[in-house]
Amino acid sequence: MKMNPLGRTGLMVSELCLGTMTFGTQTGVAEAHAQIDRALAAGINVVDTAEMYPVNPVRKDTIGRTEEIIGQWNAAHPERRGDYILATKHSGEGLAAVRDGAPISAATIPGTIEGALRRLRTDHIDLYQFHWPNRGSYMFRKNWTYDPSGQDPAAVLANMEECLEALQREVERGTIRHFGLSNESAWGTAQWLRIAEVRGGPRVASIQNEYSLLCRLFDTDLAELSVNEDVGLLAFSPLGTGLLTGKYQDGAVPEGSRKSLSPELGGRDVPRAYQAVAAYLGIAQRHGLDPVHMALAWCRTRPFMTSAIFGATRMEQLERALGSVEVTLSAEVLAEIDAAHRAHPMPY
Repeated sequence: MKMNPLGRTGLMVSELCLGTMTFGTQTGVAEAHAQIDRALAAGINVVDTAEMYPVNPVRKDTIGRTEEIIGQWNAAHPERRGDYILATKHSGEGLAAVRDGAPISAATIPGTIEGALRRLRTDHIDLYQFHWPNRGSYMFRKNWTYDPSGQDPAAVLANMEECLEALQREVERGTIRHFGLSNESAWGTAQWLRIAEVRGGPRVASIQNEYSLLCRLFDTDLAELSVNEDVGLLAFSPLGTGLLTGKYQDGAVPEGSRKSLSPELGGRDVPRAYQAVAAYLGIAQRHGLDPVHMALAWCRTRPFMTSAIFGATRMEQLERALGSVEVTLSAEVLAEIDAAHRAHPMPY
């Protein structure tokens, strides 16, 4: 398992990260704990979760359940807490099921961290992330309509300053070690970095945004910031919300899949997306590659990639993803991927 630096923290993280958003709905407790065991045994040393998990669907009565399941594993294996980097997230403005949709603020941070520590049954969180900006995000297909013109930049910056001060207090208390962003923009990330440098507070270590063969918004601007400022990408949905596995081609909807549970998920009913997937599946087939292995191995080639976060509802899916670390893509495959991207840009 290849290891990469986590920003400027001094920590090294595995090229694959175990995502847990299905723990508690699609993935039961015993299966979830077995996945943690298997992932650590395979060399994965980072587990990512969030207070709003599980998803599919997000419900008020299940908020925090995923953290509780991880906490049960921590309680059963207290000697192993230092074996992995634990990352979780503070939900942002607009999610009614959490704090009635309150925005992230200096007032919400201490209690949110305490709640996460209690559910996770740990005394510290290695990487504490803001799940999305209060001002909104262009992630999850919102890039097509995202309009920042109504923002109040002075208020945004003042909120950032207050949040960094609150986070610094938590660092000093020892409840969190490092700070990361999620679903952020280049401008937003640059402001967090600038404020931390000028006023103090934890420096952004990473950014967790969507990235895959199908969604390459990161390439257009954030990539430059990521490389120059050592803010590595933790890529979520590296399999294109499951599309790149091929399981949704030709109208298929496997029982128990994300689409069967949440058919409104963006991108899956856009014909161009299936055309792009067909192109990538064709490349994999021509070169005798598992498309899952190809998609994850390709992530490893990107200069800003810290870790690709994959989720598995079942153990066989986890095993399949683990196989990607043995795959190195040839120059010919990479050239064909580049050609497919040019032929199918922004497919969903």
